[in-house]
Amino acid sequence: MGCILYTDNYKILGIDTSCDDTSAAVITAEDKILSNIVSSQSDIHKRYGGIVPELSSRRHIEMIWPVVNEALNRAKTSLDDIDAIAVCYGPGLIGSLLVGCSFAKAVGYAKGIPVVAVNHLEGHVFSIFLGKERPDFPFISLIASGGHTSLYIVNGFGQYAELGRTRDDAAGEAYDKVAKLLGLGYPGGPIIDKLAKDGNPKAFNFPRAYIPGPFDFSFSGLKTAVKLRVHDLEFKGQNKKMGLLNDIAASFQSAVVDVLVRKVEWAIVKRAIKRIALSGGVAANSELREKMLEMAERRGVDLFLPSPYLCTDNAAMIAAAGHRHFTAGNVASIDLNPKAYLPL
Repeated sequence: MGCILYTDNYKILGIDTSCDDTSAAVITAEDKILSNIVSSQSDIHKRYGGIVPELSSRRHIEMIWPVVNEALNRAKTSLDDIDAIAVCYGPGLIGSLLVGCSFAKAVGYAKGIPVVAVNHLEGHVFSIFLGKERPDFPFISLIASGGHTSLYIVNGFGQYAELGRTRDDAAGEAYDKVAKLLGLGYPGGPIIDKLAKDGNPKAFNFPRAYIPGPFDFSFSGLKTAVKLRVHDLEFKGQNKKMGLLNDIAASFQSAVVDVLVRKVEWAIVKRAIKRIALSGGVAANSELREKMLEMAERRGVDLFLPSPYLCTDNAAMIAAAGHRHFTAGNVASIDLNPKAYLPL
């Protein structure tokens, strides 16, 4: 379709129900966040040690309208002032995605508002543009979350070249599984990050999977190594030793961070690109941010980090990518369907 041009500043309503958080946001064409509401389901899923898809989709049905209404109220606007609705249509949990897509299409049809479909990964890429400092193209984008660990070269809007991805567990998924193994609860990332601050990262020599590719990732072996070590310690009756949990957390986190930083560094050297952007829930990890900053300074490259609250799934990032689709005329039809698997 042709380009849609507006002389006035328009507003985009973003909706994200890709996993276990119901989120709605309103942003302007200049990527200014007017509101960004996230309703967490952690209290529902933590008793199971992970996300239960059926419970997630049912909760989205209950929360979608209250969350959207709150986002509109916080932005001091209404649906009558919304120029487009940007909705995440994949990848993610299919039941959860169905709620968001169905809601967006229904509201769009009833109110005559165009709907644009946004890839969740593309949303993470453009979350960096919601901050004050924004990278020029091209830049290297690392997406590290509970469902994804991927490395891209971003040459411009709609121009993405995948350098590597995880071959098994995503980094965030490994955090959650190790946290469950250690009896720490869900979600695991923030808990392990906190425990690691008082631990010795060299206490256990957990493996780093520098697999060929050279930019692919693998974290399943690391998860298994932690499991075997914990079993060995419990067998020896050391599972309640003072500080041991902190050391395991620190050693595990060090292994994850080392691989992520090293792979990005290899990409910088091989592709000669001097700009890096991090996104995804794991990008909020304090050690990853610290080690990535140290590497960036050593290599003389610019590092762009979104605010921690923009690292996890949120609708503002969907709206940020969505308004670019909108101005390019990429409007979805009424038969838009979500996709559980959707590469970028």
